[in-house]
Amino acid sequence: MNISVCNMIIYRILFAIMVCASCLSAKAQKVGVCSSEDGIKSDIVNSKDRGTGVEVDSVAVSREDTLTAVQLSEISVLASRVPIVWHKQARMVSSLNAAAISNSPSQSINDLLKYSASVDVRQRGPIGAQTDVGIRGGNSEQAAILLNGINISDPQTAHNSFDLPLSVLQVEGIDILEGPSGKITGSSSLLGAVNVRTHIADHNRLLLNAETGSYGYLSVGFKYDYAGLLKNSVSASYTRSDGYSRSEEGHLNMDYKTLKAFYEGQFRDDDVEVSWYAGLSDKDWGSNRFYAAAYDEQFEHTFKSFTAVKAHNLKGRLTISPSLYWNHTNDRFELFRGNPDAYPFNYHKTNVYGANLNNYFKWAGGTTAFGGEIRNEDLLSGNLGEPLDKPKHIKGTDRSYEYGLNRTNTSFFLEHNVITERFTVSAALLAIKNSWAEMDMKVYPSADLSLALLGDGDNRLRLFASYNSSLRMPSVTELYYSVGGHKADKHLKPEEVKALEGGLRFSSATVTASASIFRNHMTNLIDWIRNTADGEEAPWRSVNFGKINSTGYLLQTGWRPGFHSQYFNFKGLNLAYSYIDQTKGGDASTQSRYTLEYLRHKFVASADIEIVPALTLSLYYRFQDRTGTFTTTGGEVKAYKPYSILDARISYNWKNFTIYAEGNNLTGITYYDHSSIPQPGFWFISGIKLSFDAFRF
Repeated sequence: MNISVCNMIIYRILFAIMVCASCLSAKAQKVGVCSSEDGIKSDIVNSKDRGTGVEVDSVAVSREDTLTAVQLSEISVLASRVPIVWHKQARMVSSLNAAAISNSPSQSINDLLKYSASVDVRQRGPIGAQTDVGIRGGNSEQAAILLNGINISDPQTAHNSFDLPLSVLQVEGIDILEGPSGKITGSSSLLGAVNVRTHIADHNRLLLNAETGSYGYLSVGFKYDYAGLLKNSVSASYTRSDGYSRSEEGHLNMDYKTLKAFYEGQFRDDDVEVSWYAGLSDKDWGSNRFYAAAYDEQFEHTFKSFTAVKAHNLKGRLTISPSLYWNHTNDRFELFRGNPDAYPFNYHKTNVYGANLNNYFKWAGGTTAFGGEIRNEDLLSGNLGEPLDKPKHIKGTDRSYEYGLNRTNTSFFLEHNVITERFTVSAALLAIKNSWAEMDMKVYPSADLSLALLGDGDNRLRLFASYNSSLRMPSVTELYYSVGGHKADKHLKPEEVKALEGGLRFSSATVTASASIFRNHMTNLIDWIRNTADGEEAPWRSVNFGKINSTGYLLQTGWRPGFHSQYFNFKGLNLAYSYIDQTKGGDASTQSRYTLEYLRHKFVASADIEIVPALTLSLYYRFQDRTGTFTTTGGEVKAYKPYSILDARISYNWKNFTIYAEGNNLTGITYYDHSSIPQPGFWFISGIKLSFDAFRF
């Protein structure tokens, strides 16, 4: 790690310390915190273990009772600006809980999302080498990525958004909001959001993890939690692989190595809770033919850092929740690996600064939330953006950043909720203005309804319906990337969507089930398209694709029977199926990078079986059928073919010790997720995890 990287880490630690100090000072002065002892009743969400796979569960408790057990910052539901218990909320929010994460045959956070029926995970390589995450038929640019509720989406390109600065060891849960989430995430989301949650244990604990496997794969990591007056958690991991392919010259071209580190701290007393975070991801990977099919020794390096602090008061009728964050990314792309003389490297540096304020209070008419966010996105580049008046030197080179773009997004929201035992009604307005292209302030409304039909408490059949509207600003790449057979349009309009959704949801002690149908009306949809009738040299153009309507439905169920026999213990089964259809598909010669390449069918199934005490077998199956076409390295246009993948994990848990073996793609089929890049066949991994409680240095 070079000196500039070390300086970057130091700056982020200092930034977090200074912001935390100011928050604690404000607390000491009782600034903005009511001193009333009247704790208002509030619905708090807490995940429970109900088997495997993708699921959601929750319990309702009073705010006073919960403050000692459940932190407000750990609320997983993304459907509202106020905490609403899961069985009362009116949006589709699915969740991967801690049990599902530990049992799944996944080596990265990216891999975990494959087992959600509503999520499209398009990888150019396994173990998170590069992953694009889409929701409900949308592309990766249209899904917001959050870390503990902080927006870490990358304005340069969504290819970098999932470079999360933490390993699976640090993750407590992953929440997936399906459908437009503008009122929660502002202008970063069109069709959904993914929130990754971390956690500090309530006792001193050390976790150690080591894995090895096919293609030279090696991963080691640790996580240490300290539960003192100031709770602290620190984790780090190193992962590498030779990759599963070689270039025509015989060189490794999908190898990778990543270093990740994450720190989380928390202060809490009777009046206030403050959390602060600092993380980094340093990644190198061979990019094969990722961006240009004619060159098979591409390479990319990214360095990403994340710093944030947030707080909220624990007493008073008005809950005030401010947060500050700073996301930084350095990106270097090499068309010819290690050879800038053949083609100059592309350099990009992005800084995103944000301040968010979320407030809510309860009164006789319901619960009202209000607040806003200011988010500044600043990009320096060697080839993206407008010409700079004063070029800025690129460290470590003899070149300068000659282009750039700076834009500020300002948003305000107002939301009101009426929540009773039988129904929930929510209405919200989101007002957004972006400095880019002198965009005027626009208002996007939303409304949600949930009605209990049968049952009591957690055992309910519930009807839900919603209308939501949102927008998404074009990425800098979509606006300015005009090299290597691409022609961008810097006058692209923001994408917009109006979405209707309705469905039924049921939950009981052993069964959860839901059925939903949605209709999205999208305008000015952004995509890269080319006309194959113009030959192999036809350029990819960024365009506002026009108006597209999509209709889809999702069916899912989870069953935890608690079935025991003399031979095994069947712990749980989960099934889910998603279908999407678009009314506009383009003509036969129109080739799309994203819009026309959506998952029409996706089916996922998972099961956990305890063979003997402490020995568990987990099976995960998924079937995917994608629309659209891709061009092979030989210039032939082919349609994506449907495929099935079976993964498995067997683990033995004894006291503080777990050993396991995982097999991905057990049948060893060759399949394509993204353009002409074949995904690996059978992949084997074995590992060990150790846990030491009450561990002190």
